[in-house]
Amino acid sequence: MDGMIPPSHFVELEHLLAIIEKLGVLARVEVVEHIDYQGQLFPIHCLSLGTQKPDAPVIAYFGGVHGLEKIGTEVLLAYLQTIVELMTWDEEFAARLDKVRLVFMPIVNPVGVFRGTRCNGNGVDLMRNAPIDGVGKIKLYSGHHISPHLPWYRGDQLLMEKEARALCRVMRDQFASSPLVIAVDLHSGFGIHDRVWFPYASCKKPFDSLPEAYALKQLFDRCYPHHFYKIEPMSQEYVISGDLWDYLYDEFRRQGKSEALFMPLTLEMGSWLWLRKNPTHLFLRHGLFHPVLPHRQQRILRRHLILFDFLFRAALFPKSWAHLNTEDRESKRQQAMAFWYE
Repeated sequence: MDGMIPPSHFVELEHLLAIIEKLGVLARVEVVEHIDYQGQLFPIHCLSLGTQKPDAPVIAYFGGVHGLEKIGTEVLLAYLQTIVELMTWDEEFAARLDKVRLVFMPIVNPVGVFRGTRCNGNGVDLMRNAPIDGVGKIKLYSGHHISPHLPWYRGDQLLMEKEARALCRVMRDQFASSPLVIAVDLHSGFGIHDRVWFPYASCKKPFDSLPEAYALKQLFDRCYPHHFYKIEPMSQEYVISGDLWDYLYDEFRRQGKSEALFMPLTLEMGSWLWLRKNPTHLFLRHGLFHPVLPHRQQRILRRHLILFDFLFRAALFPKSWAHLNTEDRESKRQQAMAFWYE
């Protein structure tokens, strides 16, 4: 790495570094990987706030896996900025952090975010990069091995990309001892509704934690009956190969930790809605994936705070949804099957 220079005029990275400086000793910050691209060295930061007890519940947030969908990074940076301010005066928020750990990787794919490309610097779609194949009707957008010059290129899954491996390392560190880990991966570019997806993305088979996903949905529906999210398995919309969250979930289940729960969620912001009043934005580089007009961008940056706060509370008090007894779990499974699969 000698002779490498850090990227200049990288707005999102500069914003993140400013937040890290404000947090000071309140956050544990690690550069989990460096990405070498055209003589520049791009860091991948991981921030951890709250308790460091290994058996504490964890909520981990990820943005910028697809660089073109930089609104995910911006939403997480806005949330971090809110946290910075809350930690200066809100004693109740500070008390929450004594019991829960928040982990942030706001720029998973720094080269992609910097360049405004979906893929990383090697032309690989990181969310098609895991060694797991989709089942059923596989389209080009599901992932392919044709060429890195085409979108959705999967790369070499036997040696996943450095960015994908860094994300997996962070997750393995978190669910090594924690009884509850919720992961939230922010994306945009699909549909007119905001969606919260859970596994599987690679097949239409219900995943093992379906009862807990349904119980969490019911709790959210009761608490916020007017919310605007469509909560569903990702495979309800389309099936892909190489999904990192399917890969990590299956790996976690193979460890046989029957008392622990890993709930990977994808927040898919419905960017087609942003084009309704200004369809010409479709012809802009970020138009399909990012709110172009300032007032829309501001709306998206504040829109998901209710969801984040709900997940924080759900991690603090998981008894009603994450620790179901055998009878309740079977009942929730049947309800979920009827709701999503039958």
